[in-house]
Amino acid sequence: MTSDSTRGTPRLAIIGMGRMGREVEAAAQERGVEVVARLDIGDVEDREAAVATLGEADVAIAFTVPEAAVGDVDLCLEAGVPLVLGTTGWYDHLEAVQAKVADRGGTLLYAPNFSMGVALMKALLERAAELLPQLEGFDVSMSETHHVAKKDAPSGTALLLKDALAGSGRDVPITSIRVGHVPGRHEVCMDGTYEQVVVSHEARNRRVFADGALTAALWLRGRSGVYTLDDVLGLEGS
Repeated sequence: MTSDSTRGTPRLAIIGMGRMGREVEAAAQERGVEVVARLDIGDVEDREAAVATLGEADVAIAFTVPEAAVGDVDLCLEAGVPLVLGTTGWYDHLEAVQAKVADRGGTLLYAPNFSMGVALMKALLERAAELLPQLEGFDVSMSETHHVAKKDAPSGTALLLKDALAGSGRDVPITSIRVGHVPGRHEVCMDGTYEQVVVSHEARNRRVFADGALTAALWLRGRSGVYTLDDVLGLEGS
């Protein structure tokens, strides 16, 4: 059954009006999604007003900073608004946040990367991890490059891809590079004695993350529970 929150023009709240927040707003305008709330750091300090503002939305998207992520979840739980959380660097609190969302009957979708290409790369690496134990002489390493303002290293995406390789039986060292304005590049190298296999993904523009987060937000309306991008793409349990 379709709930009231999935009828009509989608109403979106954006938490964090930095570069990613502005990209989300631009993507929403292109896709006919109404942005009914724009909350930045100063706005969420007035909790009562922030909760009331968020209550006008069907779903919220947050790209803020690691230390604000748990508070963003709490704010949306209080407002009763499903949240798509694109912030990384907070996963030490993941179990506690999942339990809190479940206990309060809330809705959360989190991902370290909302690129569909990264989702494809993850699926490819999971298959490679199944095959590598049968191959001798292949070492695996990873490098990830981001802009100088990115705080967490390794990136959440690099850790996601490393987890995809967990079944390979190989240690996967990660080299993190912070330089310039690079939106994101991840490369996994499987190096053999006489050959090398490289799987890589490069984001050309931050819009790819904004568009993926918006796709996830539209999918999330009317649902409850804790989800990841695998659920949106039908990859969970595949």
